[in-house]
Formats: sequence, structure tokens, C-alpha cells
Amino acid sequence: MSDAHIDSLESNTAQQSLPEKFAPITVAERIDAMDILRGLALMGILLMNIEWFSRALTNLGSQDTSLTGLDHAIGWLIRCFVEGKFYKLFALLFGMGFAVMLIRAKAAERPFGAWFSRRMLVLIALGILHMVFLWGGDILHDYGVAGLLLLGWVTLLQKPRFKKYDNPNSFFKLSIVWLSVPILLTVMGGISFGLFNDNNDLTTQWQEQIQVTERVNAIKLEHETLLQQKTEALAEVTATERLVESSTMPETNITNTMQENIAVTDSVNINDELATTSDINKDNSTELTAEELIDLQAQSIVDQQLVMQQEVDKEITAFTTGSYWQATEFRLNFTLFMLMFTLPFAFTMLLPIFILGYWLVSSGIMQNYHQHANAFKIMAYVGVGLGAVLEVSGLLVAQHPAAIEIMLLQGVGEALFFIGQFVMTVGYFGLVMRLLTHEKWQKRLAVFAPMGRMALTNYIMHSIVLTSIFYGYAGGYFGEISRAPQMLLVLAIIIFQLLFSRWWLSSYAFGPLEWLWRCLSYKKLQPMRIK
Repeated sequence: MSDAHIDSLESNTAQQSLPEKFAPITVAERIDAMDILRGLALMGILLMNIEWFSRALTNLGSQDTSLTGLDHAIGWLIRCFVEGKFYKLFALLFGMGFAVMLIRAKAAERPFGAWFSRRMLVLIALGILHMVFLWGGDILHDYGVAGLLLLGWVTLLQKPRFKKYDNPNSFFKLSIVWLSVPILLTVMGGISFGLFNDNNDLTTQWQEQIQVTERVNAIKLEHETLLQQKTEALAEVTATERLVESSTMPETNITNTMQENIAVTDSVNINDELATTSDINKDNSTELTAEELIDLQAQSIVDQQLVMQQEVDKEITAFTTGSYWQATEFRLNFTLFMLMFTLPFAFTMLLPIFILGYWLVSSGIMQNYHQHANAFKIMAYVGVGLGAVLEVSGLLVAQHPAAIEIMLLQGVGEALFFIGQFVMTVGYFGLVMRLLTHEKWQKRLAVFAPMGRMALTNYIMHSIVLTSIFYGYAGGYFGEISRAPQMLLVLAIIIFQLLFSRWWLSSYAFGPLEWLWRCLSYKKLQPMRIK
């Protein structure tokens, strides 16, 4: 980064000279807009996350099709205008925060690699502990891994070969190109499909998919019939057992034998009873008839759905009937599984957003945001307007019952929804920044700044409060509070955190977990109380 950009940043801080020691950022050095944005983003994250404290995380990202009336309306609006937007906005703010810290370190000519690595490792550890002991939907560890990747990128820019790219213009271009890759691949895939599939091809595929869907429904009906027969048989055993007990006849052995037979029947995999077609010449699929191929596809879909439902049932059981340690054991296994996706998610999704946030700070835009009111106005109108069109269109297509039978419709809907998330995130960011250029709106929105300064503490507080309400080892309301009443919980939590954060920061410089994070990062106790 050039000296001019560093000087631009430093001129906007309260301390006009370089610090003698590298230390935590002071209140005077904070960028107010970032704190306000962080508080608003935290509110959006709570609106989205609360659903997944009362639903199985195994189904994360799917629409709850059982909702009706007001519950459906609330769920649909949150998915359309909240889901996928605010974790991206939060990631953008993480990138900004990391930029402030790294640029200050570079400006102070102090080594920052070890310190920043330690800071990210602490964040990863906090995130994993959060996943295991509180809630499996943590994203802090993903941010920590992406932060280490960001450090690697910043370090790479110090090499003479890449020094020419160490400027805000290159940061912006890189982040936009990076974020555009999945969108471009999706568009290219759609173009290719459209070019090589005419109306006859689409009609044939549609008819085949309908046949597969009909066969899936038939197999499910057979499955339900078998389950009903087993339930009736078990009921007969129970009735016989009661008859034996009431007549005091020594037929315990007969009853035990009948129960053992039922147990053996239950232990048989239903899939083996239904999937006779799956054993037909698997190694000679070219010899299969069209009907047999449809049976194979249908059985494969049913198998996958049964496995998924078993996982959902395990999770619901762990969080409704189990003890805290049983729930923790489930979360541990879930964490080990989800950690496999951390690095790919951090690299492909979070890192380019972090770099975009880095650009917003290194370019001086965030420090001098009042000078960019017109740019933010355009971002707000285009982002929110176009984003709403894409999100509404995507959801209407993807959630239509026909999309279950026609994968093309579901793919198109999900693609529109995915692209719309980025566009609307840009719109939200531009809207808030545009409002902050007006003094009256800045005063109104400033109420969210204390909440944003304590974002880590408040984020973990969400999990403590909501698991205490929903999970079986505490309140036990898992699956009992529908979407509309959940909004009342969100409102209560937000009001409490707004008041609590303001009260806490009137006496202390950091939130409790922010203070702990700083102490571990700097390897010494940090002053907490405001002098």
C-alpha cells in the first residue's frame, strides 16, 4: 500500500502521530459507520438464525413447506429479504475491521503477522467452542480461517513481484472478479443448456422427471404401508401381552418370542425390501429398460431422502429428549463434519468479500463516506431494486411445486436467489451509508453503534438465550414456537442488547468477549474499565 493511502487513513484518526506501541484501537479511532453497520447486520443475522434453533440444522437453507398463514408469510419474507444477505454484510465488516488493524500495524512499522495469526486462531477456537457447546450454526470459525487467508494475501503483496498490486484499485478489481466467478459459471452453464436442448429435449426430460416423481411417490407409499403394518403388528403384541398379564397365564415365553420376531422385522432395512430394482444388472445399465432405469432413479432418490430424514430425526431427538451432554455429543459430531467445508467456504465466498472490505477502508471511502453520498445512493436504488426482483423471482420459481419434479426450474430459481443475495447486500450497504450522510439519520442509527461494538458478545449471547429457550435440556420449546411468535423473541433480544450494550460501554471500553479476544491476541491483560 502506498504511503499516500496510509497517510489518508491516519489523518482520519484521533492520534495524528504514529503510536509508539502497537495496541488495540481506541474509541476515538473507531469508524462510526462500521459500528452502526455491524449492529444492523447483527440484527439481520438474528432474524435468520432464530429459525435454526428450533429446526434441524441438517435442513439448513431449505424452506419450511409446512408453514401456513402468518407463519408462512414471515418465513417467506425473511428468506427473501434477510437470508444470505447479512452474513455477507457481516463478512464485509470483518474485512473492514481487519483492514483497519493491518493498516495501523503497517503504518506503525510493527510486525503484525504473528499477532494477527494469533488473533485469528483465537477466533477460530472461540467459534469451534461455540459450535460444540452451544450451537452448531457458528460462522466465527469460518471468519477466522478467511482472516488467515487474508493475512496470507496481504503478506503476498509485500513481495517485490506483487508489489504493483498493493493498491486499492487492484483490491477492488480482484474482489469483483473473484465474486463474479460462480455467477459467470452459472450463467455459462445456463447458456450451454439452452443451446444444446431444444423444445423436444426439454419435453422428453420433463416427462421422464414426472415418471420418476410418480415412482418416488409410489415407493414412499409402499414404505408407509410397511411401517403401518409393523405398527399394527406391534400393537397386537402389546394387546396379547396385556391379555396374558390379566389372565395370569404363564405365556411370557410366547409373548417374548413374538416381540423378538417384531424386533427382527424392525431391524430389516426397509430399503432392501423396496429396492429390488436396484439390484437389477447394476454393472450392465445399458441392458436396463426405460422402466427399470426410472425405478433405479426413483429408488436412489428415496434412499437419499430416508438417510436425510434419519439425520434430521437424530438431531431432533438430541435437542428435545437428550441431556446437555447428549446434545453436545451430537454437536461435536456435527462440528467435525461441517469443518470439512470451512476452508472451501472461506476461500471461495468469504475471502473475496474480506478483500472488498479491505478496499473500502484502504481507499479511504469508509473514513470519508460523507463525500460519496451519490455513489451510495446509486448502490441503494440499484442494489435493493434489482436485488428484490431477483430474490422474488428466484423464490417463486424454486418453491413452486413444479420445481420438485423439474430440476431445471429448481436450478434456475436457486441461481437467481443466489445472485440476488449479493446484489441486495450491496443495496443494503449503500442504503445505510446513504442514510448516514444525513445528520438526522446518523443520530437515529447511532443507537446501533454500541451493539455493533460488542458484536462478538452479542452474537454468542444469541446462542445462550435461544438454546436456553428451545433445547430440551433447558426450556424445551424446540419446534413449539412458530415463525411469527419468534419475531417477538427477536424484538425482545434486540431491545435488551441495545440497552445492555449502551449501559456496558458507559463503563467499559470493550464487551466481555471482545476484551478476552484482545487479551489473548496481545498475550497480556488489557485495560477494560474506562478511566
